Amino acid sequence: MKIKDIYESAIKCGIELDPRGEKDVSLELKRAKKDYDELGEKDKNFFDREKLTNPYADTRILYGDSSIEVKKVLIGIDMEIGEILLADRLGGIDLVIAHHPEGKAMAALHDVMKMQSGILSKYGVPINVAEGIMGDRISEVERMLMPVNHTRAVDAARLLDIPFMCVHTPSDNAVTNYLQDIFDNKEPYTVSDIVDILRDIPEYSGAIDETVAPKIVAGSGDRKAGKVFVDMTGGTGGSKHAYEKLSGAGVGTVVGMHIGEDHRKEANKHHINVLIAGHIASDSLGLNLLLDEILGDVDIVACSGFRRIARK
Repeated sequence: MKIKDIYESAIKCGIELDPRGEKDVSLELKRAKKDYDELGEKDKNFFDREKLTNPYADTRILYGDSSIEVKKVLIGIDMEIGEILLADRLGGIDLVIAHHPEGKAMAALHDVMKMQSGILSKYGVPINVAEGIMGDRISEVERMLMPVNHTRAVDAARLLDIPFMCVHTPSDNAVTNYLQDIFDNKEPYTVSDIVDILRDIPEYSGAIDETVAPKIVAGSGDRKAGKVFVDMTGGTGGSKHAYEKLSGAGVGTVVGMHIGEDHRKEANKHHINVLIAGHIASDSLGLNLLLDEILGDVDIVACSGFRRIARK
């Protein structure tokens, strides 16, 4: 496979699994095209043309010729300078794939968060309310990212001439879609039933001994689960004010990767159960699901928290 084939397949899968639905994603791409067409020629030089076909700003080829043939990849959750050096030391690595964004993809992470408004809308929060509560949070994340030295790992890849890419939201869409389907079909009665379901999934059962096991951080195991909302995509954690709106929309339990203390307090305040499945285990599950679809016979070397579990 060529790097561009892997990249384009990841985007295609991400769109197919996007919780907003393919129609909404298509409208976002059309809006990006309209924004581009309305720019003057000078401003078009500064427009990220990847936005015309890729709705996920946190997923990019960061370094390397996209036509390079790939036989072996080094893949992990966080691929930074140390992991780039590891790829060089191992030898024979044609491509490094990170889950968490680096370089320009990290700088633009806040842009992906706009999709959370559409997701909240699917769960019964009016779109105007969803966009309102997300606006401040998106600006906050953008400001947080502004002083970060984004290019360190990409610079290391360039100096060692190792192709480098990151796949974030398409992978998160995969785990969100997978878990939401399971909960919708199994209809867990209590929050502890959700824990039991997660423990049957290899990535989470492995995490019990290795990293962080699924844990209820708001509510309790014997409380009724109600409507379950899997909140694992859209860049990073959304607005703490979403819990009040989700409660009003009938959501009983949120299953996420991680949660801030302010967000946890808001969930408790509005009587929403929150179960944290585990960040790295959830990222591994999403990557595994995506890699089954996009990598074919490419040899995979796993590192940096990622554990390869093939389902195909």
